Amino acid sequence: MELHFDTKDNPKQKECAAAWLDNEVREIGYFGSKGAAKSYTGVSLIFGTAFTYPDTHYFIAREYLNDLRKYTHPSIYEVFEHWDIDEKYHSFNGQDNVWTLYNGSKIYYVEVRYQPRDPDFQRFGSQQYTRGWIEEAGQINFAAKRNLSAATGRWKNDEYGLVKKIILTGNPSQNFIYDMYKDWQKGTLKPRVKFIEASPEDNIMITKGYYDELRQDLSQAEQERLIDNNWEYSNDPKLLCSFDAIKDIFTNDFVKGTGIKSISADLAMQGRDRFIAGLWDGLVCNLKLGIDQALSDGPSIEKDLKELMVFGEVPRSRLVGDSDGLGNYLQGYLKGMKPFHANSSPEKPEFAKLKDECGYKLAELINKRKIKIICTPLQEERIIRELNVLKAESLDNKNKKKIINKDKMKDLLGHSPDYLDMLLMEMVFYINDIADLDDYEDIPEEEMTAQERIRRLLN
Repeated sequence: MELHFDTKDNPKQKECAAAWLDNEVREIGYFGSKGAAKSYTGVSLIFGTAFTYPDTHYFIAREYLNDLRKYTHPSIYEVFEHWDIDEKYHSFNGQDNVWTLYNGSKIYYVEVRYQPRDPDFQRFGSQQYTRGWIEEAGQINFAAKRNLSAATGRWKNDEYGLVKKIILTGNPSQNFIYDMYKDWQKGTLKPRVKFIEASPEDNIMITKGYYDELRQDLSQAEQERLIDNNWEYSNDPKLLCSFDAIKDIFTNDFVKGTGIKSISADLAMQGRDRFIAGLWDGLVCNLKLGIDQALSDGPSIEKDLKELMVFGEVPRSRLVGDSDGLGNYLQGYLKGMKPFHANSSPEKPEFAKLKDECGYKLAELINKRKIKIICTPLQEERIIRELNVLKAESLDNKNKKKIINKDKMKDLLGHSPDYLDMLLMEMVFYINDIADLDDYEDIPEEEMTAQERIRRLLN
């Protein structure tokens, strides 16, 4: 039996194979357009290594087991055919979903869909693999990838001198693999990580006219993401904000301040998320003048918020902060601030909780180009990422409207959605469509134009 991996006509496959053999590389991201031979490459690397080193163990992971059977399984047989490998050298157990090779090596199919009873994917903790492959990595949670990585490099690696290694393949996506893409763009990837972008022209074996036909079947966003390698597009129907609208919030210069000032603050102490406070003038949020800190404590947060209120001329009733934990502490020292109770009852009955209502209101105003954010380029990148996890829990119109919970957002991002929480809390002033005008019931008659300005914001 002779194995070969012919890459002479596909430089990206050759680059990927070289990274697989490079002991300095521990993680390979091989992403790009449909039809760029990513799956063929993954099969070749996993099975090529398994055939070479007896009694080693590997995984091929995907969100749903059925997708491995439907889409990855045929690629395996395609490689076997090209390698001219007889069936006597391999067998597949459909009950246990494992390939067993003639030399004792095994390749396991692993389903990595999110399960509420195992939100941290601890079910992978006891598994032991030599190396692995995550197929369609753009569809899985960061926690799944993290725990599969922890299970890798634990089976006969020392015996054969094989370093721990995982390859991730898939199309451009807005989950954790987007961070790898951005680091590659900026030249800040760690030496242990290799990023390779595959394009349609890389696979000369693709059927003639394949992409022309494919474009006829795809939406514009799908073409951008699945053919043109545009990482800034998403096609998830549960997304509440369009990507174009998200990008526009940083350039909506026609959105002007109203003179009605407020502060929304996502509170966090040392070692826990970030402390973010946006200074608002109407629907213009200024983070450059606000607060963005990685490390904070109760007294310093109280001090910083008081100073920001004085600087921004914001009354206590226009400061909103999360009510749990640190928020409870602050309410004792910043009397009159507006506590945000995420799980409290909404204003409108079609929503499940207040946080859901505020999430939908935020998306509505973003899509209508009613919000402008002033921030640094680094803040802009993170805000874009976090708004891309503002998703509906379900598309079923029979149920109350919900957004996905914070744990799911953290899984997708790899961190807490602190900027999103800050933006979302500001919406308590807008969910009535009159921007909490009761807060202004004592304004003299000659100043009532301020209320009218807020009304116009929402129309």
